[in-house]
Amino acid sequence: MTYLHVKALHIIFVVSWFAGLFYLPRLFVYHTEAQPLPDRERKVLFAQFTKFEKLLWNAIMTPAMWLTLLTGATMLYITPDWLNQGWMQLKLAFVLGLLGYHFYSRKLLLEIRQEQFRFSSLQLRLWNEVATVFLFSIVFLVVLKNTLDWIWGVVGLIAFAVLIMSAVRIAKKIREKKQGQVP
Repeated sequence: MTYLHVKALHIIFVVSWFAGLFYLPRLFVYHTEAQPLPDRERKVLFAQFTKFEKLLWNAIMTPAMWLTLLTGATMLYITPDWLNQGWMQLKLAFVLGLLGYHFYSRKLLLEIRQEQFRFSSLQLRLWNEVATVFLFSIVFLVVLKNTLDWIWGVVGLIAFAVLIMSAVRIAKKIREKKQGQVP
């Protein structure tokens, strides 16, 4: 197997992992928003969301995470000089942050299974966007490597995060306005 084969697999596993990282918090939002419903509906939805969350975690997210790490480590084994480059060191720091995000999502998953809802749907919508910030950061680091101007990169990342958080809040207001207009 060549480096390019490993790289192709790495990209496929990263995409699979991020699919789960994007969808799991969205399920948390739906799960949380179902809490005020009548008991019968809430129980049916709770069972369904719990099933989806468990399947997503066990069959997609966790295997994709391990395969991403394995193929990434294999690429570093093939090209160990990358570990001396600043962009790779920063990328690996973001990957550690992404792992923290992954496992904190697991903690939220276990709490929700116990019917402990400590975050509002808005807070969970914001949590859902954290993965986007990681994706943005990692992709730009990998693509731009040493050509990245670190100061503008950090400023751009912060602006991007603020833009995403603002979009979530605006979407919430629009959704609330539409719900208020239902005849």
